[in-house]
Amino acid sequence: MFLNSLSGRFLLLTIVFVMLAEVLIFVPSVARFRVDFLLARLERSQIASLALLASDGMIGDELERELLQNAGVYNVVLRRDQARELALSSPIPEPVYRSFDLRDASVLALIPDALIRLVDPKTRVIRVIGQPVQRAGLLIEITMSTAELRKAMIDYGLRILVLSAVISVLSALLLFLAARRLLVVPIRHVVRAIKLYADAPEDNRRIITPSARVGELYEAETALRVLQEELTGALRQKDRLAQLGAAVAKISHDLRNILTTAQLFADRMEASDDPAVKRAAPKIVGAISRAVHLCESTLAFGRAQEPPPRLERVALAPIVNEVVDGERLAAGDYDISFSEDVPAGLTLRADVEQLMRVLTNLVRNARQAILASGKPGEIGIRADETEQDWVIQVTDTGPGLPPKAREHLFQPFHGGTRKDGTGLGLAISMELIRGHGGALELSRSDAEGTAFEIRLPKAAAALPGEDGIPN
Repeated sequence: MFLNSLSGRFLLLTIVFVMLAEVLIFVPSVARFRVDFLLARLERSQIASLALLASDGMIGDELERELLQNAGVYNVVLRRDQARELALSSPIPEPVYRSFDLRDASVLALIPDALIRLVDPKTRVIRVIGQPVQRAGLLIEITMSTAELRKAMIDYGLRILVLSAVISVLSALLLFLAARRLLVVPIRHVVRAIKLYADAPEDNRRIITPSARVGELYEAETALRVLQEELTGALRQKDRLAQLGAAVAKISHDLRNILTTAQLFADRMEASDDPAVKRAAPKIVGAISRAVHLCESTLAFGRAQEPPPRLERVALAPIVNEVVDGERLAAGDYDISFSEDVPAGLTLRADVEQLMRVLTNLVRNARQAILASGKPGEIGIRADETEQDWVIQVTDTGPGLPPKAREHLFQPFHGGTRKDGTGLGLAISMELIRGHGGALELSRSDAEGTAFEIRLPKAAAALPGEDGIPN
């Protein structure tokens, strides 16, 4: 749990990065230590050889062994005045494994040599060549064992490792405490504020107050405060709109009942012999009918949501025929022709009642648009299918939609296609088609007429009885 937290991961990454930095420092440090160790042996060997020169080469074997032992080498060779001479010597236990010239050695060469010596456990005899100190000759050459060199390198590496571990832990701890104070605690404050706000988003007291001292976190808290204020305001507005919608629905319900009674009396007024009454009655009936239609549309739209469609395989032609028959009767003697271009065997997956409501709404809008134009017209319904969709087109030769209606076509109370329309029909139709997973679009609207297109997807869950699924 701790390693999955921001603090734990920050602590772990800090230790890893510090150790990586120490490794990058450790490798050249070990190489430098090896060079210093070999130079120290060269210097001690040079001092031992000076004792031989001081005695004019007259020293005993025991003193020579003691000088070589103190210097830690087997042989010492000096080159002075172009003459190379063996200053001190003793038996070499094995052949020389390798020679190292420290006079012009590069870093790229010293590092691999140091790593090889560190990991090679076998004792070797090596030759080391260097420059005498104080310019006491041209060259000094020693032969020595690698046992003490490797032991000293391991001791040095262990000290570096312990020191690196201590530095890593202390650095990680300090960075952990700093990150916890500067980042983790403010982030937890933001998380607590979000959880507290989520419990009651309508409560203004739960909106976060920016207090972080880190600039980025302060900006995040400020942005969160703006978002919370907007959301709280939207929720309050939604509640008010819901209450207003409930009130409108109640009023529309009662008003519809009242208007229905008034419509019955208006129907009787049409039978009156009074000429003035006969002239006024149709206008009264039309106004009452529009008011009843408005109330019914408002009630239908005011429902919480449309019921989910009951999808089943249905033939489209009978549905289109029934819709056209109903609108043909509504058109009466007016010069409106209807055309149906639906393949007889075309079946699709849809809710019959909802699809009929959508088609009725589109055809009724087309009929009313043609009637309002005062010119003859034609309404057509055409259906086809592609590999992905079933496509239904409803076209008319009416005057087309005004620009304002096209801008808010599918928005309730805004997208009315007629001057006295409510704008609810197309909004409800759009909602029903979306419930099928499809789309309702205005494909064309100009002086030559209007065309709507319905697309119902074929890719849907298999129905009972399809693809081997039992009924």
